Amino acid sequence: MKKVPIPKFEKKRLESVKKLKILDTEPEERFDQITKKATEEFNTPISTISIVDKNREWYKSKQGVDVIEGPRDKSFCGHAMLGQEIFIVEDTTKDPRFADNPMVVGLPKIRFYAGVALHECESHLPIGAFCIKDTKPRKLTLSQINRLIETAKKIEEELNKKNTP
Repeated sequence: MKKVPIPKFEKKRLESVKKLKILDTEPEERFDQITKKATEEFNTPISTISIVDKNREWYKSKQGVDVIEGPRDKSFCGHAMLGQEIFIVEDTTKDPRFADNPMVVGLPKIRFYAGVALHECESHLPIGAFCIKDTKPRKLTLSQINRLIETAKKIEEELNKKNTP
């Protein structure tokens, strides 16, 4: 398993995460509606809005998982947030970065992942990712990819609302 890389701009990225004042806040219906709709629309058992802190990924919203956070160094979203485009792993068992990941070899036995980075609006630095996960390998159509990206943009707007005057 390849651990999540730490970017050179990590200190400023963490400042952007803290600036949003969203870590460890209560669940919010506006986010839960989005992740619920994503599991239905993409027919996946799992969808999360993950905020990536120094050592953990924390779920602002989640569908299909019981935990509220996980270790950053093993997180799919930690990889996704560093990408410039959508991050897709069609079959985790065939990807050397994830084949021996605890979430692949153990429960929930993730086989598919697609995530889009979320950014803080002023710094434009990544603070997490919006994703869908499945327990079977799959491919997304171009239309599905576009909808996933559009949904991530809506989430980004919602996350940044607290920062706008």
